[in-house]
Amino acid sequence: MAIKPVEEMVAEAKAEIETLSRDEVWRLAEGGEALVIDIRDPRELEREGRFPGALHAPRGMLEFWFDPASPYHKEAFATDKKMILFCAGAMRSALAAKALQDMGAADVAEMGGGFKAWKEEGRPVE
Repeated sequence: MAIKPVEEMVAEAKAEIETLSRDEVWRLAEGGEALVIDIRDPRELEREGRFPGALHAPRGMLEFWFDPASPYHKEAFATDKKMILFCAGAMRSALAAKALQDMGAADVAEMGGGFKAWKEEGRPVE
């Protein structure tokens, strides 16, 4: 059996999801129009810092927290706001956004470039 490369999976996901610029993410977050969701590992948050006001949802729990029928559901995911996911480099977030879209999320996107690009541009970090 041939293994499907993760880069191919990410490319396929990116072709089916919305990717927002970091400027657009900040505008939506500041305007209260979006729920910004950080799917990085807790160690990454400790090491690199946080996007101001972002909800932390570890990638391994994302689908469980989103699903209202799951015993792990988090009420924050029951929102009419646009959900914008990000990770370190915009690969995990593409797969995660596609997963939520497949689960029925009406308005989900990823942040282009991820937190690494956010931080490199000198944007706000907690």
